[in-house]
Amino acid sequence: MWWKFSMHLVSMLTLLGFSLFFFFMSLSFLMGEVVVVVDWNMITLNSSNIVMSLIFDWMSFMFLSLVLFISSMVLYYSGGYMEGDLNFNRFMFLVLLFVFSMSALIVSPNLISILLGWDGLGLVSYALVIYYQNEKSANAGMLTVLSNRVGDVAILLSIALMYDLGGWNFIYYVMGLSDIGAEGALKWLVILAAMTKSAQIPFSAWLPAAMAAPTPVSALVHSSTLVTAGVYLLIRFSPAFICSKVLGVLMLVSCLTMFMAGLGANFEYDLKKIIALSTLSQLGVMISAISLGLAGLAFFHLLTHALFKALLFMCAGVVIHNVGEYQDIRMMGGLCYFMPSTSMFMNLANLSLCGTPFLAGFYSKDLILEAAFMSSLNFIIFLLYFLSTGLTVSYTFRLIYYSLTGNFNLGVVGSLGDNSNLMVNSMKGLCMGALVGGCVLSWLIFPEPLMICLSLSMKILPLLVSVAGALIGYLLNILSVTSKLNSLFMYKFVVVAGSMWFMPFISTFKGTLISLGVGLNMFKVSDKGWSEYYGGQGFFELMVDFSSGLQLMSESSIKLLMKSFFVFVVIVMFIF
Repeated sequence: MWWKFSMHLVSMLTLLGFSLFFFFMSLSFLMGEVVVVVDWNMITLNSSNIVMSLIFDWMSFMFLSLVLFISSMVLYYSGGYMEGDLNFNRFMFLVLLFVFSMSALIVSPNLISILLGWDGLGLVSYALVIYYQNEKSANAGMLTVLSNRVGDVAILLSIALMYDLGGWNFIYYVMGLSDIGAEGALKWLVILAAMTKSAQIPFSAWLPAAMAAPTPVSALVHSSTLVTAGVYLLIRFSPAFICSKVLGVLMLVSCLTMFMAGLGANFEYDLKKIIALSTLSQLGVMISAISLGLAGLAFFHLLTHALFKALLFMCAGVVIHNVGEYQDIRMMGGLCYFMPSTSMFMNLANLSLCGTPFLAGFYSKDLILEAAFMSSLNFIIFLLYFLSTGLTVSYTFRLIYYSLTGNFNLGVVGSLGDNSNLMVNSMKGLCMGALVGGCVLSWLIFPEPLMICLSLSMKILPLLVSVAGALIGYLLNILSVTSKLNSLFMYKFVVVAGSMWFMPFISTFKGTLISLGVGLNMFKVSDKGWSEYYGGQGFFELMVDFSSGLQLMSESSIKLLMKSFFVFVVIVMFIF
């Protein structure tokens, strides 16, 4: 019993200590401009070496420090959230294995060694999504793991293509990759792997479905681990995309994902899915920054987003616990009167997500928007940026109206309050990150100011769009609740926008039928067809016949001798 209730505390202290160590190492490497690459040669194959590589630079140390800091808070939070769970130890070990897989991916500059973390994330995420053993969790876990397998196959094909370059340490080759031949295919495969892991269109359906996992897992997945792996891989590969043709496709896909997620969140009523769609929108912001050639800004936003998104999910977990395990925001309301601490943390995370000035999200998000407005964007991409920014603030204030303010809509009278000191204390550390994390990281990563030249109207455009989105999200929902149901008059639009443009349907029912049908035909024709006839089964039958003949010959059968003599006579007569 002692082990069960103290494991979260021991894990938190251990990871927090490692986090502080890696943070100071990051500062040391950043100031000294030091990069250390460690290679362990495992197998030599022709002229290629299969090595286990580790890279230690300021970027890997800083990201590792952030992952371990958030993980320590989440594990401490889990001690209160998962209290009373019969499989508490199993849950903690799975989360620790999940953190280890992400850490292995962060310090791997080699496509073969990166598989240790890449496949580990996919496998452990499946085990965590199906943690609550019911049909919904099983379906969500299967969708998650099958979607991520597409990216795993892309990484395996990338390993095959990189064999032609003489090694798999991509940090040595990214600068000289062209857009033609095998090198161009390598770029497309890396982008495909990142799109599946970071849930970009058309692989977006698994991200809201993964909400079937426990809330501490959601806080970890959506802040700094699973979904950020694809963005981190693109950041490492970013020198290969400079002046490349693939950036146009990447920009369009990321902006469409950003817009689709923001639009869908305005019609969603599940608390955790709204926050998941906000993660999807912010992932689109990061990848669009990479497609603009701003990998440093994308990494900056990756760090700041992780801080307030983990806090937002932890607040959602406390709210769900208090309202009787409901996740429908229409069953909440007026929670700020009963849960002041949680409401304060949640508002802080929400405002940081909106890019409110001088919170963590402002420093990175506003910088990306200004850099994008200063770039040579076409009108469609500019419009998607413009609308996505407004939609983010709109669904945030809609969430605030339905859950924290408004009318008290709980169906039963319950005891609401910030009762769990353990969960509230774990959120305080992330609260400080959401408050000052942006400015601190800004000073560290960008010690010199960036030169941004914009007109006054373009400079204040993000702020004006945010204010307009806040008014629309708050006032229109007050009107829709107090008056008639306006959504019924635009039912078709609501269905399309609220269903993520039918992507869950395509990814599950229709997509599964098509893919399984194609797979069955290939299995019949290839595995059970020609490859079986000329492959393993055919070779087996040939060996059986050959061994039977050898056995007859070893028995010195008179019949065999007579047959052999007869065949010999026939051959001689045929020749002569």
